[in-house]
Amino acid sequence: MGNSPSSSADPHFAFAARAFTQKELENLRSLFASLVAQSRSNDKYISLDVFKAYIRIDDLVIAKGTYEKGTKEDIEEFVYQIADISSDAEVSRSDLEVVVSSILANLFKKTHPGFETETPPEIIQAFMNAASFTNDRLSMEEFQGWCTLTPVSRKYLSSLLMPYDSEEYAWHIGEALSTNELQEWKLQCHSFVHGQSFNTFLGNMSNDGPTIFIIRDCEGCIYGGYASQPWERHSDYYGDMRPFLFQLYPKASIFRPTGANHNLQWCAVNFSSDSIPNGIGFGGRVNHFGLFVSANFDKGHTFPCVTFGSPCLSKNKQINPQVIECWRVMQPKADQSKSEVLKGTVLERFKEERSMLNLVGIANSSE
Repeated sequence: MGNSPSSSADPHFAFAARAFTQKELENLRSLFASLVAQSRSNDKYISLDVFKAYIRIDDLVIAKGTYEKGTKEDIEEFVYQIADISSDAEVSRSDLEVVVSSILANLFKKTHPGFETETPPEIIQAFMNAASFTNDRLSMEEFQGWCTLTPVSRKYLSSLLMPYDSEEYAWHIGEALSTNELQEWKLQCHSFVHGQSFNTFLGNMSNDGPTIFIIRDCEGCIYGGYASQPWERHSDYYGDMRPFLFQLYPKASIFRPTGANHNLQWCAVNFSSDSIPNGIGFGGRVNHFGLFVSANFDKGHTFPCVTFGSPCLSKNKQINPQVIECWRVMQPKADQSKSEVLKGTVLERFKEERSMLNLVGIANSSE
């Protein structure tokens, strides 16, 4: 991106400009002029820490048109170019580490002004571990796979031109949820507080609304699932296509339904048949779940499953939960406006409410 003046002869500019009304183009020109003035560059260019370079009006229109109005392929190609820090046409391991470090540092600063502590290296490594490198480099296809597993990265990188205070930089779990589901998460059950009682767990859930179920096992791995339907007694799988599985540590990934089957949620209690195991689970098949915790909450398993296209979520297939938490995803009140919902989402309050950030000890996951 250079600092030369705009050229309407640029075919990329002409193509991208078609995605905008004349009013929108004028707004972009005004934005460009404002940013140039703020850069104190004698009306020549914009100085932005994000790009560390200059931006022409052509570039601004092309970028904004690609990010907001382009196809999925357009966006991913542009994001790939942004992540190529070394400008050698490929995203290297060092490139990705810079990208991840910058994203997490910026997210923490946005959610908690004045936050100066460096992002813990184990959290950076969790996001790095989701990438499948070939000779320490990511091809376009491999980068797309990483973006799929860490949607917050794609969302952040494809929103660089949004105004500073208007974009919700929801990270990881939150990025897979709708705006309404980011307003408030309420801790409903914690194994240290409520004990390892399945009946207590179900009682605290009160058959009401979606939940986020998180485990830290004896291996130190942190993972879980989002349940879109209430936890209630069934003798078979149930639920819609909204649940997903995720990993938080030592690898950060999200696994959405593939459509291969409808074995989404499982909640069985007080059954005496081996074909109906008592406990809660996600995906897979009976006795071979993507994630399952027995009714005693003391053991379970996690197998690769086609329901979510997920691998074994822990180091071992058989798991022994050390801590279990379940958070209810609170729904906004009927008379609450969208703007009110956006002002105080749980993701913005993570740094202020330390208990939310901990998520079964994720802040101290390396200890």
